[in-house]
Amino acid sequence: MKNGKTRLQRAEDEVLEVKDIMMDNLRKADERSDKLDDLESRAEDLLVKSKTFEKTTQKVKQQKRWENMKMKVVLGGVALTALLIVIGIITYYIVISTRGDE
Repeated sequence: MKNGKTRLQRAEDEVLEVKDIMMDNLRKADERSDKLDDLESRAEDLLVKSKTFEKTTQKVKQQKRWENMKMKVVLGGVALTALLIVIGIITYYIVISTRGDE
């Protein structure tokens, strides 16, 4: 009977050991679940922030495009004005030089 009790005691010890291992596994699974929930929350926050960033960059891009277009129009106007002044001066001297020849 002593041999039987020893087997029973070993079986009980093994059951306790398996129980401890399973409880530890459940605790670790619960911790992992919490970490996964945290990661999912952070991923959702990043997604929202990335969409906001994308909208902001589109607005800035459009604003810079308009500023660039305005600058080109202003520079084109200045260049056209300068060209008209040069043409006017050249025409003036041509007219004066042809009057002097008469």
